[in-house]
Amino acid sequence: MRVSVIGCGHLGAPHAVAMAEIGHEVIGVESDPDRCGALGNGIAPFFEEGFEDLLVRHTSSGRLRFTTDLGEAADFADLHFITVGTPLREDGHGYDMAQVIDATRSLVPLLSRPATIVGKSTVMVGTVERLQRIIDADARVSGVELVWNPEFLREGHAVRDSLFPDRVVVGLTSRQAREAVEEVYAPILDHGVGLILTDPPTAEVIKSAANAFLTTKISFINAIAEVCEFVGADVNTVAHAIGVDKRIGHDGMRPGIGYGGGCLPKDVAAFANRVGELGARNAHGFLTAVESINADRVPAAVRLIEKAHGGPIDGRTIAFLGTAFKAGTSDVRDSPALRLAERLAERGATPVIYDPAAIAATRELHPEFSYADTAERAITDADLVVLATEWPEFTADPKLPADTADLVRHRVLVDVRNAVEPGPWLAAGWEVWQLGRRPQRPGK
Repeated sequence: MRVSVIGCGHLGAPHAVAMAEIGHEVIGVESDPDRCGALGNGIAPFFEEGFEDLLVRHTSSGRLRFTTDLGEAADFADLHFITVGTPLREDGHGYDMAQVIDATRSLVPLLSRPATIVGKSTVMVGTVERLQRIIDADARVSGVELVWNPEFLREGHAVRDSLFPDRVVVGLTSRQAREAVEEVYAPILDHGVGLILTDPPTAEVIKSAANAFLTTKISFINAIAEVCEFVGADVNTVAHAIGVDKRIGHDGMRPGIGYGGGCLPKDVAAFANRVGELGARNAHGFLTAVESINADRVPAAVRLIEKAHGGPIDGRTIAFLGTAFKAGTSDVRDSPALRLAERLAERGATPVIYDPAAIAATRELHPEFSYADTAERAITDADLVVLATEWPEFTADPKLPADTADLVRHRVLVDVRNAVEPGPWLAAGWEVWQLGRRPQRPGK
């Protein structure tokens, strides 16, 4: 098929390369000329595992190209994915829908033949109905169909999740729209991926509910980590034991400094706001509690760091490993790791930051911070080490504890992600502090 992807950020660009990978001819529409030019030249504007390889492959083959001209995409494609951003409003509550509305309002009058518009941006209930009114008013031809197809991508795994999703959810109202969706996703569905067809409002709620449930699991285990600290229990063992229950499962139950990134924080905030507007008081209170627990994780990490240091950290140098909100991405939007670095700096410490992919994005926000180009250089002469993003080079390198033991002033590791196995660190003479667990010291 000939498809367009309108909006080529963290959602749209991986989706565009995935559509090219499964055999479609794809045109990406990106309003930022610099980003559009970079993408067209096979240069990834952000790090996402596997993304740049597919970008180079398919821009080179001609199967994927990019433009700033929406009219060019309208003439070229028969199916148009809308993947623009829906940030929170300035008041911090519901979504700012301006980009979705503008994309629809700009595209529809340019269509000269029947087409299917597939919305993937995260929206609230009622958005499809609102956009349908725009289509009905502005379309110059009949047969312009609108469906909603929420994404469930994990940053760091966006390409894989696009090619091998757990499920494909589509809200639609016509047979023609169903046929178009089944055709565009046929190579994915042929691998046994389930297609869930429903009405547009249900598709809208599914996305919000899925993210709300994921953040609930994260916040739940972080609340239990706080309990474990009070009673001297081990939260990792607790998480493992309850995760064995098939009704619960282990995914999403690793205690740490909370969820972040460009999706979960805003999606839960917007969903909580909307259910509050609808008058669903219990649901609103529940989601607000989830947000509150998450918000307290960074202060909890600060308290743990001060406890591990044995007092105030004013004037101390802290090796700070990781500022991306999670491993596998360069994204620092709403990153709890970056918020932690900011809190430590506010308390007078000097964080020396190293991240395998997010240094440029972090430096743009905080040019005043100190940076290193390797973990070893960040650790050199530090008073303690904070592991804030669970990159494998921090957590899976068996030589890192011994190789850095003589570089640091005090062998104290504060792992605020509960990501490392303490054994190698203890063997190299380090103390290991983790949220929700007793501190572990060499020889004990």
